[in-house]
Amino acid sequence: MADDIKRITAETDKDMQKSIDAMGMDFQSYRTGRASPHLVEKLMVDYHGTDVPMQQLATITIPEAQIIMIRPFDPGALKLIEKAIQASDLRLTPNNDGKVVRLNIPPLTQDRRKELAKMVSRRVEEAKVALRVHRHETLEKFKKLEDKKLISEDEHKRAKQDLENMIHRYTTKADELGNRKEKEILEM
Repeated sequence: MADDIKRITAETDKDMQKSIDAMGMDFQSYRTGRASPHLVEKLMVDYHGTDVPMQQLATITIPEAQIIMIRPFDPGALKLIEKAIQASDLRLTPNNDGKVVRLNIPPLTQDRRKELAKMVSRRVEEAKVALRVHRHETLEKFKKLEDKKLISEDEHKRAKQDLENMIHRYTTKADELGNRKEKEILEM
């Protein structure tokens, strides 16, 4: 009864948090004009016929605000890393000195900043859609519990109100993260 509501609500809370976390992870890969290891660490490198994330092949550091330095654990992977960067949509030219790959992060143009801000807005909206899907699925579960007489009508109403409060909290969190990222992108 009430335990079912608590269990379902806890599962929904966890799912909604995962949606927000996924959005936050996506934001880390958006290039903002500053060097960040997140730009390249998930980039897949064809290493001996297997796609491997960059972070498993190399140490990624930021020696200066506009430079990413990639030092492979295996010097033989240097050319493969360089090739993966060139094939990516990062629009960055790798500089290979035989030991490390350096990426100079140029400042973003105003048009590119606006384009990235639109991408942020779209990603926030995608997260909100995911939150609404979680809400809809949870409401269906509550309805089934009431139909089976496992919870009362009052318990159902309280559970729905708690769910609405939860979705409001997560929607607000998505907006806050999106606004923060947009501000970071649009800063000159």
